[in-house]
Amino acid sequence: MTAATIADVPALVPAKRFNPRHVLVLARRNIVKSMRTPEQFMDVTLQPVIFLTVFTYIFGGALAGGSQHAYLEFLLPGMLGQTIVMTSVAIGQNLHADIDKGIFDRFRALPIGRAAPLIGAVLAEFIRYVIVCGVSVGYGYAIGFRIHTDPLKLLGALALAVCFAACFAWVSVFVGMTVRTAGAVQGVMMLLIMPLTFGSNTFVKTTTMPGWLQAFVKVNPLSHLVSAVRALMLGGPAGADIGWTLAWCAGMLAVFFPMALRAYIRRA
Repeated sequence: MTAATIADVPALVPAKRFNPRHVLVLARRNIVKSMRTPEQFMDVTLQPVIFLTVFTYIFGGALAGGSQHAYLEFLLPGMLGQTIVMTSVAIGQNLHADIDKGIFDRFRALPIGRAAPLIGAVLAEFIRYVIVCGVSVGYGYAIGFRIHTDPLKLLGALALAVCFAACFAWVSVFVGMTVRTAGAVQGVMMLLIMPLTFGSNTFVKTTTMPGWLQAFVKVNPLSHLVSAVRALMLGGPAGADIGWTLAWCAGMLAVFFPMALRAYIRRA
């Protein structure tokens, strides 16, 4: 190899700059991959149906003084928040599995930014969030749930839930990049999600809890999301809870996105 040839080698290697088009292409790749394995959508299709059925018809009568319909209207906004957060666990598991299979080694050899595969994978999760929203509200309507506001506020409630889940997904990504096995991602995430979901106003009113637990529930980010979604669907003041929810979204994005990106670069 001559000196001139050596000098030309760097020019033959495309610069690895971040390009939004690369993100969209990789997001499409993840969507196509998911569509070819429909069982990956079981958690966003069957899980909301099972949870709503169990809590409405088994616990609803006891928790709402015998009125299962009244409990369904209270429960569905909260269950939507819980289910869409639990949906975010899958992204950490899938990314960990892809890295173990060597798929990201191929991405690293492409002339794309290092963050593009990671952001593309998270962007592809939006289809799962939309599905869980559609299934939850659709099944809820089938068994008697009705919104008390208007379709525009319903869309606002669903958009807020999707926004929260997309930001919370970076927590799952960070865990997926730091634990040793894909199976451990679910264990770690459930240890985080269970206190957030059951230590919130998802299933019962805050006033029915002991004082020390009420203090946690009132600052729980999931409680703010549930309260905002509930107010947008059923009526009532929602401004403060929407503001707190968006603040939590910004905080999670500011903290966990750079942490997840650094962990991903070290691992992949």
